[in-house]
Amino acid sequence: MDIDQLPGIETRIQVMRGIKVMVDADLAKLYGVTTKRLNEQVKRNRARFPGDFMFQLSEAEKAEVVANCDHLRQLKFSKTLPHAFTEHGAIQAANVLASPQAIEMGIYVVRAFVHLREMAATHADLSRRLDELEHKAETLAMRHDDFSRNTRTQLRQVFDALRALMAPPSEPAKRPIGFVTPEDPSRKEPAS
Repeated sequence: MDIDQLPGIETRIQVMRGIKVMVDADLAKLYGVTTKRLNEQVKRNRARFPGDFMFQLSEAEKAEVVANCDHLRQLKFSKTLPHAFTEHGAIQAANVLASPQAIEMGIYVVRAFVHLREMAATHADLSRRLDELEHKAETLAMRHDDFSRNTRTQLRQVFDALRALMAPPSEPAKRPIGFVTPEDPSRKEPAS
């Protein structure tokens, strides 16, 4: 059986306290036992479930799970706080239950965790590539802006020169009538 043939395993994995986990109700359903039975076996084999394999949710975390996961809305009425199992905790739970279905499903749960880890790595690579592409685009935009600014300045100079050439010529200064020598300072121009 392929992991893709089991609908919903990956959607049952949630991130809590920065760790990917499955809530005991989801794990029990996959393993074909009641949540009470799963938690009984965990309690009997407590040494197999250190803090990095399993932890109990707080009231706030329980409320968040109930609010975000429609399929877990029944937890709202539970008097006990649910447990969350990491990938290794899910394997241990399958081992302590020791039913054929629990062992088989434990393998698929682990594969789902691995698949999510691979997808996260792919997304990290994609994110890195997008960052590189964005940086290149910004660099090209800055080059384009510089080119555009220089082009606009040069075009403005060309337009100014063309306008100067198109402007009607100013009238030349009128020369006085008669003979005037510029060397003769005693002779003054008549006032007009």
